[in-house]
Amino acid sequence: MGKVSVKLTVFFEEPFWIGVFERIQDGKLSVAKATFGAEPKDYEVQEFVLKYYYRLQFSPAVAAVVKETKRNPKRLLRDAKKQTQENGIGTKSQQALKLQQEQNKQERKVKSREQKEAEDLRMFELKQQKKREKHKGH
Repeated sequence: MGKVSVKLTVFFEEPFWIGVFERIQDGKLSVAKATFGAEPKDYEVQEFVLKYYYRLQFSPAVAAVVKETKRNPKRLLRDAKKQTQENGIGTKSQQALKLQQEQNKQERKVKSREQKEAEDLRMFELKQQKKREKHKGH
């Protein structure tokens, strides 16, 4: 198993605070979204990550460019501060979330279509049975 990199971006999307987890593993990016509700404090975010990280449902992996470079710790702090000031999430993350959303939508459509067909078949059988019952006595 190779190196795994995880990044959490928390931003406000009317009316809730949203957390987007970006996981890069083996050169593939997958994303999960968590809704916090009210603005989470730092300790609440840390507690959420510790308790619920393994329950998150990540999107299917999308190819991502991974750069391996050594960086100055002060530069990392400045970049982290800059990222907290920015709004929004990266386009790769948005694509991965959209892909997951589309897959969930397709699964729901298939499931509801099967349920509807099963219900229609049950109603048809019930009508046929009632029709047979009416003709039995004559």
